[in-house]
Amino acid sequence: MQCFRLSKAALNQMIVGAKVLEADSYGAKVYMLHDGKILKLFRRKRWFSSALLRPYSKRFIDNALQLEKLGVPTLKVTHFYTLEQQGMTAVLYRPLPGETLRQIAARPGFAWPQALPALIELIRSLHRSGIYFRSLHLGNIVVTPEDTLGLIDVADMRFFKAPLSERLKKRNVQHFARYIERENLGKEFPLQDLENALLAS
Repeated sequence: MQCFRLSKAALNQMIVGAKVLEADSYGAKVYMLHDGKILKLFRRKRWFSSALLRPYSKRFIDNALQLEKLGVPTLKVTHFYTLEQQGMTAVLYRPLPGETLRQIAARPGFAWPQALPALIELIRSLHRSGIYFRSLHLGNIVVTPEDTLGLIDVADMRFFKAPLSERLKKRNVQHFARYIERENLGKEFPLQDLENALLAS
């Protein structure tokens, strides 16, 4: 995908009226624009890192394209930018329609026994396809209007030519478990059932 230069003035104009979806100590980093597209900013936080050779924004774009090739529903990147500030890049994309599992699970009356089989099958499918998604968690899994599961925030991902090894599958499930613990969902989410299904298969 061709990379364009986005001036500070053009960036400021683009985010007029936008909703800040995510921010960190450096400032806003994810905006929802008035037309429904999302602008995600990437900052290289260290002067020398692997992101110097392959920015996380480029990984984000490549991973979204690879997921699309593999038939996994995901977002659609439309533009790639470098910004005036050194070490900063950005992507503009159309979000994957739907709601995250985290949002859906927070609704009154939600029950995991009905939703867990589809989640297990999604993760199994990723593992069989050689996809190691380090940021796999409920906030990055979207239930689409077609009632299928897709992925967002896809920068932190690796693709292998063969199905994941047992070691990598276990590590992937451990990342997921840490998210459940961090979000205090241990009493609600049937983690043991998920682990038994994934690590026994």
